[in-house]
Amino acid sequence: MNFSKMHGLGNDFMVIESITQDFVLPSLKIKELSNRNTGIGFDQLLLIEKSYNSKYDFHYRIFNSNGNEVEQCGNGARCVGLFLVLKGLTNKKQIHLSTNKKNIIINFISQDIIEVNMNEPDFQLSSIKSLEYLKNHNFSVKIINNNLLCSLVSIGNPHCVIQVESIKHAPVKNISKIIEKKSIFPCGINIGFMQILNKNHIKLRVYERNEGETQSCGSGACAAVAIGIAKNLLANNVKVELLGGNLSIKWKGFGKSLYMIGPANYIYEGFIYI
Repeated sequence: MNFSKMHGLGNDFMVIESITQDFVLPSLKIKELSNRNTGIGFDQLLLIEKSYNSKYDFHYRIFNSNGNEVEQCGNGARCVGLFLVLKGLTNKKQIHLSTNKKNIIINFISQDIIEVNMNEPDFQLSSIKSLEYLKNHNFSVKIINNNLLCSLVSIGNPHCVIQVESIKHAPVKNISKIIEKKSIFPCGINIGFMQILNKNHIKLRVYERNEGETQSCGSGACAAVAIGIAKNLLANNVKVELLGGNLSIKWKGFGKSLYMIGPANYIYEGFIYI
């Protein structure tokens, strides 16, 4: 099986396609491949398949390092776009991808700077049960002894965003381990810690479900900005400073699609016997 290793701001991926290759990857094998000591090592495995609908160019699937399939990965979407072009699977400047949750559109701004239409953020939170916990029009729930306000949104996958004074001193790991075990999040949740510098600039750290803290999370950046704009804390164009680098997030508000702009990087390619 041929594969490519890629990353988006340090969020790293094993990218494979089943269009010209025939293989089966059970979750246990994905978990083995993700091991950074005995396997290839990655945060997520990205699988590109033939489209099941003529409206879309390809179908895109995401698997966490534990082998579980998840709904969305913003950094991964940019890498998939670059992969498809580098491998000669398309020569389009705009690529339409279907996913298991939402469909996305990729636009090439330059060779390695890519814009992704992430669709409109979902504040209905259909993937989270116990909606009675949500505060009216605040998209939020109080957790951890009813003291910590956690704002909720889905970007195709569920996110909780916590505003902090400083991401440097935020107890990211300790708080996240408590939140991810809460019964109101039956599918788990990604947790972002947002420090607002001004209306056009935030800093962000993200603890991804089943993964822990990563260098970058594209959907997490989208979620933080969406929450900030919905609460009138941020402008419509925001620079998001993550541990691995910067993303630009644009959203004109309710009823509009949200756009993420950032780099995708190719590292190497190889093959493995499975």
